[in-house]
Amino acid sequence: MRNMYKQVLILAGSQAVFQTVTILLMTIGGLAGLYLAPDPSWATIPVAMGSLGTALIMFPASFLMTRMGRRAGFLLGAASGIVSAAVAVVAMIQHSFWLLCLAMLLMGIYQAFAQFYRFAAGEVASVEFRTRAISLVIAGGVVAAFAGPWLGRTGSNLLSTPYAGSFVLMGVMSAIGVLLLLGLKVPGESHTATLGTPPARRWTQVITQPAYLVALFSAASAYGIMVLAMTATPIAMTHHDYSLGESASVIQLHVLGMYLPSFFTGRLVARFGSVKMMLAGVAMMIVYVCLALSGTSWTLFAGALIFVGTGWNFLYIGATSLLSTTYSGKEKGVAQAVNDMSVFVFTLLCSVAAGSLLNSIGWQSMNKLLLPWVIVLALPLLWLSWQRRRAATA
Repeated sequence: MRNMYKQVLILAGSQAVFQTVTILLMTIGGLAGLYLAPDPSWATIPVAMGSLGTALIMFPASFLMTRMGRRAGFLLGAASGIVSAAVAVVAMIQHSFWLLCLAMLLMGIYQAFAQFYRFAAGEVASVEFRTRAISLVIAGGVVAAFAGPWLGRTGSNLLSTPYAGSFVLMGVMSAIGVLLLLGLKVPGESHTATLGTPPARRWTQVITQPAYLVALFSAASAYGIMVLAMTATPIAMTHHDYSLGESASVIQLHVLGMYLPSFFTGRLVARFGSVKMMLAGVAMMIVYVCLALSGTSWTLFAGALIFVGTGWNFLYIGATSLLSTTYSGKEKGVAQAVNDMSVFVFTLLCSVAAGSLLNSIGWQSMNKLLLPWVIVLALPLLWLSWQRRRAATA
């Protein structure tokens, strides 16, 4: 039991390190791109290269860990973060925009492997503790909400070359991630551990299960709505004459809303079930839309972003818990890869769409479009709940 808690803490610490690196990059990535870009319109290309790297590596990462184990894959991912940071430092010193793009592409490898930390938490934990373990790992983002921006700002002028110091600190954090992961031991990763388990089904049978599809749709929708809100809010606030500091404080409250509930979401899921908690997440999303449509005061922006963050937390943790019940150990590679790849692609599309929607129809009209989506999100959850009650009665 003590070893189980230790492994969950290692994964939670690794998640905190990874999220710190991610938010550090969110803080200075676009600025570093603007500093090196031959054209200001290219400033976000390096950040986009990170997303491309994740998309390219997601499936290979899942299948590699199915063969080699979680620990080896996670170590490879964190090591990629160190290499990425080193290349980024050279890019800043050499004033090479394309070298910075390569560095961010390598960072995408780290991100691809880190997406599976929460699944590994479910694998090291007992059935009773599984949802709480997943929740605690996601809670690692609370540390990142404070550490990421601080490290980005601290490192930006640490060396004579702008932002080079931030990338040095990014490499240090990645190295800490490697050291943490050296202590990780995921049970059941030997070949003998799978003897006597039922044979794996065809991947199409796994991903077409109703519960699997509901979990995937819920996680993708939660991420999509959250990213639309988070990406559009700073721009919308500038349209209403708020300062960068005021919009940054709203985003920080949003990140805390995403991760702070994780300390108790697992207990709530264990008590009430994943579907009920996901429906609670839908209710939070409805409150977000209502607040966003109520006005443009700082308080309404902050309240809306806190609620959408909390709604994301309930939906995402609940969906991960629900998904973990739909596949066996032999099926986890394809099941987890299809889910996370689908969620990631959908999130990427929403992040791209946020700017154009905001500029074409405005903040409140964009949120009016989200209300039908949130209502539709509740329908498959209500259907699955009804199906389960009917099966229990039968």
